Formats: sequence, C-alpha cells, structure tokens
Amino acid sequence: MKNPRKKAATDDDEIWLDPNESPGYLIRDTNLAVGKALRRNLSNYGMTLGQYYFMRALWIEEGLSQRELSRRVGTTEPTTASVLRLLEKNGLVRRVRNRRDRRTINIFPTQKGRNLKGELLQMAISINEIATSSLSAEEVETLKRLMRVMKTNLDQDEENTST
Repeated sequence: MKNPRKKAATDDDEIWLDPNESPGYLIRDTNLAVGKALRRNLSNYGMTLGQYYFMRALWIEEGLSQRELSRRVGTTEPTTASVLRLLEKNGLVRRVRNRRDRRTINIFPTQKGRNLKGELLQMAISINEIATSSLSAEEVETLKRLMRVMKTNLDQDEENTST
C-alpha cells in the first residue's frame, strides 16, 4: 500500500499524483456524488442545489443580510442577488430593508420556504445516511473530525499567506 503522506511521484520532471491517494481529489469526488444525489432529489421541488444552500443558511438563521448570506454560502454578491431573485419569484424568501441601516437588505424565508425545511433537511439526512451506510458510527465521527481538521488547516494556511 502506498504511503498516503508521500509526495507526488516524479518521473523525468513529470509530476503525477494518483487521484485515489489525494485527499483533495477524494473529497471533491465525494462532494460531486453528494451534490448529484441532492440535485436529483431537489428537482422534485423545482429547486437547484444553489438555492437549497441559501435556504439552508436561512433556516439556520433568518434575517441575514445579503452580504452575510453570500459569505456563509460561499458565493459572490452578484450570484447571491441572482439566486435571491429566483427564490423570491418562487415565493420562498422575502427581502426586508433594515430599519437601522437603509442600505442593508435582510432576507427571510416566507412561510412557504419555512414549510420546506423539514422535508428537505430529512432528504439531506437520508443522502448522508446512504453515503455513510457501510461505515460504523465511530468511523463517521472520525471522518467528520478529520474533515474539520483539514478545513481548519486550510483556513489557517489562507490566513498565514494573506497576512
């Protein structure tokens, strides 16, 4: 078995890294598979994966500003504005001008948007259960812990390189 910590093999100045030995590649590949399953299920609700991520953030905390919503979902503000227009058109969110700062728009799910929460979160839970079905509860906890550590390492690296 190859050492997973081994650097990419080099052969005459050619760098090669087996995708099955790359944590980044494996995470991306798994993320694509989870996204595909979510998209397939979300299509029954006429919702895209991107729209789901915005609704998910609003179910966690209602009334976020458009800027904060962009930050939490990891999109640019123009992308957020575009998705919010569609969600608003579909009656899932409403925008409310902030009384203290008239430049800020706060986003709230409508009752229709709130009504989707239980069903869509259960769908996401089911997809996670399918993805981890052959793992023990301890392995799932270890996987989550290790992925949080990897994210923290990358966040710290970004902070170190941007200062």
